Amino acid sequence: MTVRYLADSLGTNRRFRYLGTQTEYTIISIYPFSQLFATNTTTQMAHFLPRWSSHSPLGTALDPPRKKVSLGSLQSMYKKGEPITVMTAHDFPSAHVADAAGMDMILVGDSLAMVALGMQDTSEVTVEDMLLHCRSVARATRAAFTVGDLPMGSYEISPEQALETAIRFIKHGRVQGIKLEGGKEMAPTISKITKAGIPVLAHVGLTPQRQNALGGFRVQGKTSKGALRVLEDALAVQEAGCFGMVLEAVPAEVASIITQKLQVPTIGIGAGNGCSGQVLVQVDMSGYFPPGRFIPKFVKQYGNVWAESLRAIESYREEVKTRQYPAPEHTYPIPKEELEAFIKGVEKL
Repeated sequence: MTVRYLADSLGTNRRFRYLGTQTEYTIISIYPFSQLFATNTTTQMAHFLPRWSSHSPLGTALDPPRKKVSLGSLQSMYKKGEPITVMTAHDFPSAHVADAAGMDMILVGDSLAMVALGMQDTSEVTVEDMLLHCRSVARATRAAFTVGDLPMGSYEISPEQALETAIRFIKHGRVQGIKLEGGKEMAPTISKITKAGIPVLAHVGLTPQRQNALGGFRVQGKTSKGALRVLEDALAVQEAGCFGMVLEAVPAEVASIITQKLQVPTIGIGAGNGCSGQVLVQVDMSGYFPPGRFIPKFVKQYGNVWAESLRAIESYREEVKTRQYPAPEHTYPIPKEELEAFIKGVEKL
């Protein structure tokens, strides 16, 4: 909707909302305040208040919007042999950019324990932590299929416990599916959740939540016996009803053979390009970390967000210290006569 706004120095094409509603308006022309009291149609116009605060949404939906990705979309990609792109996100901005970049699936991974919350490993993060981040991601995502990671301790006790947690992720986390770690021992749990109508993304191979039992973050399936064990896990979770599975830290040749034996997509992370799709942690691949931080062998760094953020913040600090910022163009004006009246009023105090 477009309106004429009575103001002193607002620019045109500014977006604002009317009295806190969700309706947005665009300013198409400007009138000085001197005309505000010279017209008979100004009363309602004065109610259109611009958003001058920085506390505003991070932009509008993409134009034109992408078609929403569904389980059917993912299955169609898989059948056509089109690789499925998956990216982690942990808050509104990271989900916003991942969705804008065209990701097919956005995973709210428990890796946020380290990259967003500064924890030592994923075992510390709680259901409440994950739900908060899931909601943030869900608000930003318009097209990608969203999946929330069930944290350690929220699903292992029983299938009933897992279903209860999964329901919370859908109802309160606002994601469309859940992910959980484990192979054939988790098949009854996956079956329980999927029968309740909740999509499950399984996770086999290296399962980080069980790093202590695995002797650390070790590649799985490096022996014929180990590779067969990963395949057995993959077949079991497929039979249980998962719509796909993450295949982590498995030799590329083994992952490719396992993928060919399955009828659901595999999403590789450190498992070669023979998988049905790939996933990376956004903080890792975008370079949003200081120099010297360890990153796994399978990570390709596509950017250097840390360096750009550091440059911008250091520039801001320097300009504040030298009073270069804020400049006149960053401040709001006041009519000369009003300023003079204010000064006289101050002098009388």
